[in-house]
Amino acid sequence: MREGAAATILARMSKVCFSCGKGPGFGNSRSHSMVATRRRFDPNLQKVRIDDGGRPRRVYVCTRCLKANKVTKYA
Repeated sequence: MREGAAATILARMSKVCFSCGKGPGFGNSRSHSMVATRRRFDPNLQKVRIDDGGRPRRVYVCTRCLKANKVTKYA
């Protein structure tokens, strides 16, 4: 892997919680006639500034981790 590629891969990882790793779930939408159409259930992610070794960093964190104080917000 070339230098900087890991940062590019991590930068593209949206819809995944930084703390717990929760990502989208997949299932079916059901119409009135019960026809199944594939859909995705996205987690409730918020973009927050966290304290990452004394430096601020913007990441996506799910609301369950925010409520449980699993991340330290940058003040």
